[in-house]
Amino acid sequence: MRARKPVIVLVTSILTLLAGFLALNFMPSEKQIETQLTRQYDIHDAQFRRSMGVLLGPPIIEGNKVDVLLNGDQIFPAMLEAIRSAKKSITFETYIYWSGTIGHEFRDALAERARAGVKVHVMLDFVGSIKMDDDSLKTMRDAGVQVQRYHKPAWWKLARMNNRTHRKLLIVDGQVGFTGGVGIADQWRGNAQDEDHWRDTHFRVEGPVVGQMQAVFTDNWTKSTGTVLDGSDYFPPLQARGEIPAQMFSSSPTGGSASMHLMYLMAITAARQSILLSASYFVPDELAIKALVAAAKRGVDVRIITPGKDIDSDVVRVASRERWGPLLEAGIKIAEFQPTMYHVKALIVDDMMVSVGSTNFDNRSFSINDEANLNLLDPAFAKSQREVFEDDWKRARPITLQAWRERPLTEKLAGEVASLLGSQL
Repeated sequence: MRARKPVIVLVTSILTLLAGFLALNFMPSEKQIETQLTRQYDIHDAQFRRSMGVLLGPPIIEGNKVDVLLNGDQIFPAMLEAIRSAKKSITFETYIYWSGTIGHEFRDALAERARAGVKVHVMLDFVGSIKMDDDSLKTMRDAGVQVQRYHKPAWWKLARMNNRTHRKLLIVDGQVGFTGGVGIADQWRGNAQDEDHWRDTHFRVEGPVVGQMQAVFTDNWTKSTGTVLDGSDYFPPLQARGEIPAQMFSSSPTGGSASMHLMYLMAITAARQSILLSASYFVPDELAIKALVAAAKRGVDVRIITPGKDIDSDVVRVASRERWGPLLEAGIKIAEFQPTMYHVKALIVDDMMVSVGSTNFDNRSFSINDEANLNLLDPAFAKSQREVFEDDWKRARPITLQAWRERPLTEKLAGEVASLLGSQL
């Protein structure tokens, strides 16, 4: 009995230590926003732009061109063309990178450019790329691609394992950038024609804001590797290529985890006419619900598209639907996309402001993950995005308040249980 006592003490100590690590893992790293914002200005007011550029930063800069890419048939060829044309540098950060035909195409294109002498840096989230085959990693590294796995698990750093880079960034020669919702997996191929081919949007960017996109990538690269990427190969002089004012906005638990949440709340609070939200994962917290309800009550047309039955996380769907009551009661229109998984992440406010990128409308994006969104203030671009939204809306099934109230008891119970995990969804 005496011999067993030290063993029991040791096991207890180890379990206690592990429990402490897990507790740290799920604790918020910073104080979160607790108070609903006061409406002080509209989206069209100069003060909104000043607050976005000063309170949140970085500054909104003029002279940008943004091309819209719909679904894999447009997205992947444009990205691969840019990679294959690289002369000096490629920086690529993504959450999802799985084995499959498109993953191999990216692998081969990146490896070929590295062998040609281009500086190629690839940042892959460890969790998001866990389905990537080892041969692809070896092929890239053997070719000279610098590959970094973001937050690879280590027993002495368990507290950070819940923080993932969810950013989607590709910058070529410091001059052309891509961002949006797409992951590197065959599910994103095609044109959203069936349940095996997902609906998503990505954006090709030229102009001064590409420098901000590069800065977002290099921030995580430096944190992960200790190496600073600098010089004209990464930050060349950038001339105006269009007329769109833009800002590349990022957030991370290591520096401003609540800032993305604040950006969304600011835009919703400033809305006067319309809020069109495409949300692949829509699990709003109480502040977001209050902000959306307040907007609807002052006459703002609020419409939200979420995934339907084709979704890669049933837990997220039931947790999302559990929170729709106050929104539907306020007259907010919610519709579920029907043809396939809906992976679009976009906010359009008053046909003026558009925010697109990696951010989901949930607590994981607002406070846990590393995210990056491209914010644009341009009526013509906003109009083009409204047209995309309206086309998606036609293929979505509206959910009425009565239908929500009459959902099956099993779904209600599942929603209540899933909501307990709301801080991690």
